[in-house]
This record gives sequence, C-alpha cells and structure tokens, in this order.
Amino acid sequence: MFEALAEKLQNAFAKLRGNQKLTEADVDAALREVRMALLEADVNFKVVKNFVARVKERALGEGILEGLQPAQMVIKFVHEEMIATLSGTDAEGKPLTEAIPLTMASKPPTVLMLCGLQGAGKTTLAGKLGAHLRKLGRQPLLVACDLQRPAAVKQLEIVGEQVKVPVFSQTAGKTPVQVAVEAVEYAKQNRLDVVILDTAGRLHVDETLMEELKSLKAQTKPDEILLVLDAMTGQDAVNVATQFNDLLEVGGFVLTKVDGDARGGAAISVRAVVGKPIKLVGIGEKLDALEVFHPERMASRILGMGDVLTLIEKAEAAVDEKQAAAMEKKLKGGKFDFEDFLSMQQQMKRLGPLEQLFKLLPGVGAQLKDVDWSVPEKEMAKVEAIIRSMTAKERRSPELINGARRKRIAAGAGVSVQEINQLLNQFEQMRRMMRAMSSGKGMPGMPGMPPMPGMRGMSGMPAGNPKKKKDGGSGGGGRFKLPFR
Repeated sequence: MFEALAEKLQNAFAKLRGNQKLTEADVDAALREVRMALLEADVNFKVVKNFVARVKERALGEGILEGLQPAQMVIKFVHEEMIATLSGTDAEGKPLTEAIPLTMASKPPTVLMLCGLQGAGKTTLAGKLGAHLRKLGRQPLLVACDLQRPAAVKQLEIVGEQVKVPVFSQTAGKTPVQVAVEAVEYAKQNRLDVVILDTAGRLHVDETLMEELKSLKAQTKPDEILLVLDAMTGQDAVNVATQFNDLLEVGGFVLTKVDGDARGGAAISVRAVVGKPIKLVGIGEKLDALEVFHPERMASRILGMGDVLTLIEKAEAAVDEKQAAAMEKKLKGGKFDFEDFLSMQQQMKRLGPLEQLFKLLPGVGAQLKDVDWSVPEKEMAKVEAIIRSMTAKERRSPELINGARRKRIAAGAGVSVQEINQLLNQFEQMRRMMRAMSSGKGMPGMPGMPPMPGMRGMSGMPAGNPKKKKDGGSGGGGRFKLPFR
C-alpha cells in the first residue's frame, strides 16, 4: 500500500545525500518533496502541515550527530515524527510506540463489537480475528448480527468453519440486539471467553441503522468497539471514523485491504485526526492474514527501512520447533536430503508470499518493485513437483537417481530430464555447503555460493522477465539479482 509513498520519500532524501552541511534551503527543498508525497498519498492536509512543520523545526534546531550525514539526520527526524503521527502520544506527550492490544475483560466473556461501512470486510475480519485469538489460547465465538445483507449469516458460518471457531447464528425471528444478547449468554454457559459481534455494514448517514448500533452497545456493553476501515477509501476514511467515533466512542480501528494498491493516506491520517489507535491491519485475503499494528514497524516500512521484527515473528509462527531441532541435528551430522529440503520449502511457504517477505528486508523493497514474483513462485512449485515424483528412498538417497530414474521422475513431474539434472547438481552444491558449515569451515565459494534450488533469479541464477514497464522497457535488463550476495 505504501510503495508509491516510500519511493517518493526516498527520492526526496536522495537530493540531500552528499551535502556536508544542512542549510535551510536544503531542508525546504527536501520537505517540499515530502509534503507533495504525503498529499499525493491522500494524507489529510492538516496532518501534512503539522508533520512537515515539526520535521523542519527539528532539522534546523538540532545539531548533526557525530557519524551521521545531513540526509541521514532528516530521515531520522521524518522517521521519528512518522512514528509519533501513527502512534499518538501518552499523557506526557511522548509517542506511544508499542502496539496497543485489544481490551480484554477481567471476567469473561470479553465482547468485541465490529462496525463499519458495507464492504469494508467485517465478516472476513471476524474470522481472521477469531483465528488470531485462537492462536493466543482464547475460545472465541462469532456472532451473526448482520441481518441486513443477504447470505451474511451463511458467509459467517463458512468463515467460522474454515478457522474452526463456533458461530452463533440462531437469528430466525430475532433482531440483531436479541441475537447479540443471547450470544453473550450462550458464551457464558459454554465457557467461551471472547464474543465477536459481526454487525451489519451501514452508511454513517443512515440514522436508523446507527441507532441499532447504539442499542447493541447499550445492551451488550462491549469491552472493545472496533471500527473496520477499508484502506482503499482514502481521505473519506477520516470522515467515516470521525462520525462513528462521535456516535459510539470506538476503542480503535482495524485497517483492511492494506495489501492493495491504496495510497496509504488513511493509515497516517486517521490516528492523528480522530485520536484513536489503529490496532490491527488486514494484509491479505487469507484468514491468517492479520497483523497487530506496530507504529514503529509501519513507519519503517513507509520509509523503505524494512520490518525485520515482523519477519522474525512470521518465521517463529511458521517454523515447527521439533522439526527445526531435528533439522539442526541432521545438519550437524553432515546429513541433508530431499526430505529435509521439502520440509524447509513447506515451512517457507507458510511464511507467506515471497513478495511480502522480501519487502520486509531493509533496503530491498524499492529494488524489487519491477520483479515478476510469479517466476520464483513457479520455480518453487516445480521443484516441489519434482521431489514429490521421487520415491521415499530416492529422496533420502539422491545418489541412487540414475538415468532411468531421472526419466521417470521427469515424466511424473512434467519437466525435462535437463531440469532434473540441474536440480540435482544445485542440490549437491547446497549439500556440500551445509556439510562445510556444520564442520565449522564456513561457506565454501563465498562469494558465489550455490543457488538454492527453486529460487531462480533470487540467488544469482537467471531470473524471469521483470514486469514490463509502460514504455515497453524490460524494467530491469532481463535479469534480476539480489543486492546482497
């Protein structure tokens, strides 16, 4: 969502690089670019004005720290002020840089009420939130309070089944308020500690439906009211948030469709204008694509600095500790086979799309904007097909794969024998590297380490064509290599 903004901000900072002294004219020129980048990203103009004023005051008022260039100092100020804008401040005026968790009642069940405009993604979010809470050891209950939209109840039942969370859908002849009250009682009787109310989407000018929300709040006394905002709505998200907050006093916001091509202004504006925190962000269509909002991490992504902490958390969630321990033992013993490699690839797939993962690495996102990510994804799928076409004995002992076996595997995977040969050669190089590392000799052949099978174009191998630019150029010379090798 922030790709265009990040690129423009990087261009603004680039104009300061090489300057040994920071003059007011330099600062004004850079901040003019920053101002335009933020306005074009659909950030509220008052927020932009205050943001730029704070950065300019600091840039002209503070000395250059030892070891830092003027451009680095401006980036530092922009980063810190972006964090302050996204997080808000505490009672002493200091930025709240930590994630703000959901409010949980001391005595269960906790009632979470979702509200927002129609089409914002509330029902899908209810399922994502249920799955997220299950991972935290909670016992959630999804409640179908949307009786306006056709098939809304059925959709919630399907979503609940997919994430293995029970759904209260006894709605026949009842009002949404009655359904919610009965659901809370049901949760108490069945020891379910979180109730998630999926309310009907509505326009904030629809007085009848807004009154219904007020009644729901009065009758269920929710511990947290979450306003679901579609990141694609731009500045109008601020108007929606303001009116819902005036009526219901929401506890925080959830931004959905953050993985889309929205300009990103809603995320920066809504916290500053309305004064309530962003608590969660939806980063994809899958039901596990939900992240806790961390202002510091989001600010780093916006400025192209990556987000290593989120990458680490994704890895910890995806990697099975027992499998990792077993793999470590094998590597120390100098053993590594296709069974192990297939297990590694499956765990890597659980981390999410490669494009999202590489964008979390510092300094990499801007260099990958023209890469056709379908190429490495297809290569990984091809490698998996080849390995699954092997027998269990062949996976454990690749040296058994002779000419006849290669033909059989190629036929089973739908590839050529040459591709089988290439994979086996790459795998053997990789296995030698693993053995050298386990013996304490380090990586042989650095630089020029062997490419990881299935990652063509991502480790120095020929890449697929990057996405064509509008002018008909290749966008990257036909080959792509990572900037770190």
